[in-house]
Amino acid sequence: MPGTVLPSIPHYVPAPQTNEPLEYANLTVIDLSKADTYEGRVKLAVQLRDAMLAHGFFYVINHGLTQAQNERIFDIADVPFSAVTDEEKKTYAANIKATGSYQGYKLRQYWHIDAGVRDQVEHYNINRDVTKKLHPQALRPLIPEIEAFAKFNHLQVLHPLLRLFALGMELPEDTFVNIHGYDAAGESYVRFMKYYPRSEDEETKTKNVWLKGHTDFGSVTILWSQPVASLQILSPDGKWRYIRHIDNALVVNAGDAMDFLSGGFYKGTIHRVIQPPPDQQGYTRLGAFYFVMPNDDTKLIPFAESPVLQRVGIQRRCEDADAPTMEAWRRGRTSAYGQTDLQKKEKGVEEEIINGVVVKHWN
Repeated sequence: MPGTVLPSIPHYVPAPQTNEPLEYANLTVIDLSKADTYEGRVKLAVQLRDAMLAHGFFYVINHGLTQAQNERIFDIADVPFSAVTDEEKKTYAANIKATGSYQGYKLRQYWHIDAGVRDQVEHYNINRDVTKKLHPQALRPLIPEIEAFAKFNHLQVLHPLLRLFALGMELPEDTFVNIHGYDAAGESYVRFMKYYPRSEDEETKTKNVWLKGHTDFGSVTILWSQPVASLQILSPDGKWRYIRHIDNALVVNAGDAMDFLSGGFYKGTIHRVIQPPPDQQGYTRLGAFYFVMPNDDTKLIPFAESPVLQRVGIQRRCEDADAPTMEAWRRGRTSAYGQTDLQKKEKGVEEEIINGVVVKHWN
């Protein structure tokens, strides 16, 4: 991270952890410090593969940042919301539907959730190439730290994990690394995200769901764990279970792009966000993420040469000839999310078609 003399900003105080007796998913913990040797990576790859097949989510610990550095990231994450006026936010709002890009602000009430209720979520997105866009005044002194955070996530967390994903499919270690270049054309980005409390009427109309069940559209999502209990995953037995907070841990899942590239072996993980438990209601929920996508020109077709896929078979979401590039897929998914009239299918499932591929949402 950048040098020792850092710009002074207010300290963000997170919500206290919940004491409610919630049902948590029993997720695997990957100790990334053991990835320094090939033997260590082979063992971790088995853990990661089994975690992906069982839950699709896992924790990462010993990633290289201290608790103090973690807290500094959350201090920075709050700045786009607490230190920028609503008027200035509009100046830096992304033209999401037209461009298929989230770069800049996604302001509140942009997404339709359900029953006429719109979201109370605000986020600010910064491409790993931090020079692509101008940033709000309050964030400008912090850009070197945000850039270092993006680079850390990409090179020190993502690339080691991608080697484990590859080894789990018995592919050469750098198979996925080679299509996730830090300097390549693409839109992997840092997201700072804040959920605000909603009215009782909104909670009733949406059955307390803040974001419907969905899959992410990139390859890997890295979430820096925070204490407000709202994130749930859809377990294989059909039950929604909470993700437990672990101090200074990362919560990692795969998205659509990894699903395409792995021939369905690593499925995009279904997750949602709901109203926090009673003892955390009234708090905002601040998140820090790194959303990962392969290089824009990557065609999203399976690595069919994988010995694992040759044994278990390939589950394609479309024919290889019709497969989108990462750029086409991210633009299509971004433009449509929260804007499309979804078609109700089986109970609790709605669908839309993006680039000729069925995309499901769980409600």
